[in-house]
Formats: sequence, C-alpha cells, structure tokens
Amino acid sequence: MIEENNKIVPIGIEEEMKKSYIDYAMSVIVGRALPDVRDGLKPVHRRILYAMSELGMTPDKPFRKSARIVGDVLGKYHPHGDSAVYDAMVRMAQNFSTRYLLVDGHGNFGSVDGDSAAAMRYTEARLSKVSMEMIRDIHKETVDFIPNFDDTLKEPQVLPSRFPNLLVNGSNGIAVGMATSIPPHNLAEVIDGLIHLINNPDAEVDEIMNFIKGPDFPTGAQIMGKEGMKEAYLTGRGKVKVRAVANIEEMKNGRQQIIVNEIPYQVNKAKLIEKIADLVRDKKIEGISDLRDESDRSGMRIVIELKKDANANVVLNKLYKHSQMEDTFSIIMIALVNGEPRVLNLKEVLSHYIDHQKDIIIRRTQFDLNKAEEKAHILEGLKIALDNLDEVISLIRSSETVHIAKAGLIEKFSLSEKQAQAILEMRLQRLTGLERDKIEADLEETLRLIQELKEILGSEQLILNIIKEEILEIKDRFSDDRRTQIVMDEGEISIEDLIDEEDVVITLTHFGYVKRLPIDTYKSQKRGGKGVTGVTTREEDFVEKLIITSSHDYLLFFTNKGKAYKLNVYEIPEAKRQAKGTAIINLLQLTPNEKIAAVIPMNRECDQQYLLMATKQGIIKKTQLCQFDNTRKSGLTAINIREEDELISVRISDEGYSVMIITSDGMSIKFNESNVRDMGRTAMGVKSINLSEGDEVVAMEVTADNNDLLVVSEKGFGKRTKVSEYRTQTRGGKGIKTYNVTEKTGKVVAAKIVNDDEEILLINNDGTVIRLNVKGISQMGRNTKGVTLMRTEEDEKIVSVALIPIHEDEEEMEEE
Repeated sequence: MIEENNKIVPIGIEEEMKKSYIDYAMSVIVGRALPDVRDGLKPVHRRILYAMSELGMTPDKPFRKSARIVGDVLGKYHPHGDSAVYDAMVRMAQNFSTRYLLVDGHGNFGSVDGDSAAAMRYTEARLSKVSMEMIRDIHKETVDFIPNFDDTLKEPQVLPSRFPNLLVNGSNGIAVGMATSIPPHNLAEVIDGLIHLINNPDAEVDEIMNFIKGPDFPTGAQIMGKEGMKEAYLTGRGKVKVRAVANIEEMKNGRQQIIVNEIPYQVNKAKLIEKIADLVRDKKIEGISDLRDESDRSGMRIVIELKKDANANVVLNKLYKHSQMEDTFSIIMIALVNGEPRVLNLKEVLSHYIDHQKDIIIRRTQFDLNKAEEKAHILEGLKIALDNLDEVISLIRSSETVHIAKAGLIEKFSLSEKQAQAILEMRLQRLTGLERDKIEADLEETLRLIQELKEILGSEQLILNIIKEEILEIKDRFSDDRRTQIVMDEGEISIEDLIDEEDVVITLTHFGYVKRLPIDTYKSQKRGGKGVTGVTTREEDFVEKLIITSSHDYLLFFTNKGKAYKLNVYEIPEAKRQAKGTAIINLLQLTPNEKIAAVIPMNRECDQQYLLMATKQGIIKKTQLCQFDNTRKSGLTAINIREEDELISVRISDEGYSVMIITSDGMSIKFNESNVRDMGRTAMGVKSINLSEGDEVVAMEVTADNNDLLVVSEKGFGKRTKVSEYRTQTRGGKGIKTYNVTEKTGKVVAAKIVNDDEEILLINNDGTVIRLNVKGISQMGRNTKGVTLMRTEEDEKIVSVALIPIHEDEEEMEEE
C-alpha cells in the first residue's frame, strides 16, 4: 500500500518491488558501475578529472592535497562516500593498476602487495599530462553539460577524451545483473587500429587485430595464446590466460632457482608468495628449498630456490597450475551506448569512439566559427568607424548620453548594437595609423579562418583528417613499448606460417646455452685460418654442438641419459653472433646433470625412417622415427643407458647404407645398417664395436661407399679418406685403423661423411669458428694424420664440427 493525497492506495508488492528494483538497477548501471563507450569513464572518474581541472590542478602546477580534491568532488558532483571517491582517484594514480596514469600522485598510493594508500590528508595529486587530453577543448561546447545532484552547478555528461581511453586504460565494474571487464591496451596499437578503421570503414575485426595485438597490462606478464582474445574481440566476450614471466637460473652451488619478474594483472604479490609457501608446506609442490621477495624500486624479483634434485621446469609448471602465477582474465566488453548497456566487439568500440570524435570536432569547429564570426562582425564595425572617423567623433561629442550616441551610430551607419558598443568602447590609441592597419589585417585573417572552418564543417573527410592528425600527435607524445608478451599456447595453431623459411645455424654450448643465427653470419675462409668469434660464452664455457637446419623444421634433442626432447627451430631465440644465447633449461625440461648429447634437425613428415643411436661404450640401437612423433618438451626415453655409459650420437638410417663407428684412438668399423635390428623405444641396444681399454666411441655416421670420411683431431688436424677403403665387417668386431693418433695430433674428436660440394665449420673450446671448403681438404689413406685445418694454441682444442651444404644459387662468400 502507498499513501497518495492523504489516501492509502492498495498496490501489489510484486509490482512495486519490480518497479523499484528496475529503477535502482538502472541507476547503478548508468550512474555508477559502467563506463561510457565514448570516454571510457564511470561517473566518479569523470567527476574527479573534471573537478581537478576546474581547480586548476594541471601538470604544470604544484601538487594539492587529495582531501581537497575529494571534498570538492563530494560537495559539487558526487554525493557518495569519501572513500569511494578517494579509492577511485588512487587507482588512477597506481602504475600497477592503470596502464596510462590519469592522476599524478605524490606520496604513498599503495603497492602491488595490496598495501592501501595513505590517508587522503597525507597524499597529494594533480592531473597527469595524458589526462589533459581527456579534458582538452571541454570549454568549447564540445560536450553536453547536465545539472549536478542539487541543480546548483553543471557537470559534463561525457569528456572529450581525445584518445580511446576505454581500450587504452580498460575498465572494471559490477552493476546489477551485468558486469564489465575491459583490459587495458597499448596506446600506439589502439591508435594504429583506429587510424586503419578511419581509412577503411569496412575493415573487419580480423584486420584491426593486425594492429591491436591484444591486451597490454601495466604489470606486463605473458598472454598465452590468441584464441581467447580473438573470441573477445569478435563477440565482446572471451577469456585470456595470463602467466607470470619466470626464468630458470643456475646457482653457484649447482642448484637452480626460478626468478619471477612479472606477475599477472590484478594479482596481489604478497598473497601470491603466501600461497606458494602454503603449497610447499602442504606438500602440493615439492622441490622448493627457499622462497623470498627481493623486489625493490628497480623492479619485481621473486626468488624461488630449488632443492638439488628438483626439476625446475616441473616445479614451474606446478606453480602455474596451483597458484596465481597463471591467472585467467575474463573479457566482457560492456559499455554504455546512448545511456544503454551494450556488449560491443572491437570494431564497435572503435566506431563509437570515432563518432564521438566527429561530434567533438564538429562542435569545436562550430564554436570556433561562432567566435570568429562574432570577431569579424566587431572588426567590420570598427573598420566602418575608422573609415568615417570625423563623423563618428562628431556624433559622439554631440550626444548627451551613451544611449543616444549608440542609437545615433546604429541609425547613421547601419551598425548592429554590438558594433556600436564596440566603437564606443574603442580606445583612442586604436585611431593611430598602425592600429588601423592591424584592424584591417586582423579582419582579413579572421575572414580567412571563417572560410576554413566552414570548409571543415562541410566535409566529413576533413573532419576525419583532423581526428587522425591530432590522435597521431598524441601517439608521438605518449606511446611506449608493449609490456605484455603474447606467446603461443600449447595446442593452438602453429605460428610456423608467420615465420620466414630460411637456413639457420643453431649453436649449443657446454654449459647449455643455445641460440639461432642466420647462416650467412659466417663467411668462407681458406684452410688454416684463425676463424671468427662465433659465440661469447661464460668463463670456461665453449661451443659443443653446431647444427645447420631450416627455421621451419624441428630439433630432436637427445641427452647423455638417453632421453629425447622436441623443439621447433623458430622457438629458439635468435641472437647476435657474439651473444651468449638462452639457457636450454628454459626451453626444455631437463633434469639435473642431464646434458645434450646429440641434436638432429627433422622435417615435419614422419616417413618410415629409422634413428640409429650410439653410446660411448659402443652400444648401437635402431628405432623407428615415428616413435618420437609425440615427443614434447618434457621429453621421453629414447634408449636405456647403463649407469656408466652415455649417449653420444644419433643419425637417421637409410636402407642399404653402411654404418661407421669411429673411436677416439683412431679405430673404426663399417657394417651394414641391416645388421642392427629394429627395437622399441625403451630397449638398450646391441654392441657395435669391441673397444680397447681406455678407448671410446666419438662418432657414428651412416654412409654410402662413394662418399668421403672426414676425420678431425683435437689439435686441428684432419683428412679425407674414401669410404670404399674401409672393408665391410661384422658388427661387434675390433675394427680397423682410420687415423694415426699421435701426441701432436691429439685424439680424434669428430668424424663426418662429406662431399666436395659441402663446407664445414670447426669450433674450438674458446668459441672461435672457421669455415672451410671440403674440396680444399686433402684426400689421404686411412692410417695418416692429415693436414692442419685450424691452428690451435697450447690450451685450445677442437670440440665440434658441422657441415654446410653449398646451394647452387648461393653467391660466393667473401674471404675474411
């Protein structure tokens, strides 16, 4: 029941509740919780910025107490709690909450650990430089003003917002029956996308995504995959997986540690560390020995030290799974369009913003036109007065009152009231000749401006050009680099099509640093040269593996413990020739004391081929290549290895070819590959050669008889011998001599099957590389030491040899 005109009128409670709740819901939706699509602001943020601008708190003025700002906003525009206003202002000043700060704060404004800001009586603030673009031209009648809550003042219904703030800074809000969650983006990318849409109004969301790559959070981190973003940009709703940026580092004591430098957006760092500690205490995650926060003013640094036998990649994956080191950000692009909440896709958000800017430019231009026309009108009156100066002076002197003088001027010279008033207020100094010329020039310039302004109002293309010109100026002034990396998530479509196919060099050092370089990094040299530095390594480190492959292939990494790991070539970071590279443990989930023993490039097709694996103690095994098709970064068993043995070589096997095993003492054995039967992936294998005491296998090659075997010693000597000089024997025998090992040559370190149309790269333990033509190396008998291929100093040794095919269309390389 309700009382109406002193009468009680019965009314159904269901109907009244429905009506009242809808009124309340719409009030919350429109007046509190959702941003406007035009300026990306909720009412409280809009009122804070406007109040600060009215108080003159611009970036060039001193800071003012936050309590002064909050008081002004409460008293004039926002009749709610002071904490709501202060909290909103604080978030606009936090560099971990807002991508491009709208408020320049001075004092304690909280931290990423969840510490609250100091009381408003202690902190100070003023507008930031970029927020001046939000309110620019507001006093040129560019936006509508509405009465404030008590109808004593006017406040803007929306801000001019000269950059797309809704996307740039994002927005979060919970209304009644709906919520909005729009992530922040990179200013330069959003502006580029906006420019593209202005130039191509029919552009689809997919095209715009070529410019707007995805969210760009103030705390950085990584976005895993593009599917969630694409769905959100197409439909207005989607989810993105955000991961902390973590790296695995080796400690001096041989242990590993995980360093976290960036965490997902809106994750509380202190609570994240507390959660990790709880997981360790509850034994949900094992292998962590110490956890500490070393963050300081230079940046974030969470250190997670691991136990000696812990697998860093396994621990890191568990942290992603069980803590907020991996978080999901829900994208719900709901904003107010003409006062109504709507779910918008990426193109619609930008289109509404463009419409808003068109309106701003039209209204600003109309305002400037009105002012210019008023000025021209006055100047024309002054010109008439100056042209009839004696008559004007005589009329004014003969008039008894100002009113009579004004009426006389209007009647005699056909002037308007404003023109007549301006003539009466004109100073005597304006009567000088110079001042008369100024008036005429000013009138001419004003008439020219009027013409330009009218042309703008009559042309939509000119309006769009102004929008582009002004927003590109903002991009030049305020844009910065992207902070959030976008990486491919496992299971998503490969980015191979985006990678140019080219020959590359992959190097792997003794301490496990890997990098990718273009093949033309190394220039061809003559035999016996000193080489060029190919990699700068840490102290006592040296290059062990050098592989020539294509950027579209993948690599199978075989470790000394007999495990296999698979990695796309393009996933290996490219580095400069002298760069150290990336630690392989950041790319593969290797266990402690596990080292890469062999790396072979593989293409995408899984044919009926076999892999031959050889160990240091003379064991050989043949396994179908397809058994490694599902190998992942976490690895799988390739061969069972005895405790004192290790894997040293892996080759692709071809039917009808011979297998050659070469030892460090210069022995070799050749047998048909069919002598090795096909075995399962976890089998141990069979004997390939009967080794003498102290001898060990250094190489295994698969070859035909028309090829040459190149043998290289650790002191830089080498020679070629026809494979046909080696008789085929039975697998498991003692073999025959292939190299004359002496103190001068050192032991055999490598052997390769080569042809005249190939080149080789030799690398020593100092990281020096030399490139040689194979046909320049002498052919000699089996039991010889060969010639000098690379000069070595007393402490230098050859550690790796790699082949480079010469393409027919390749230009002859310069000699160093």
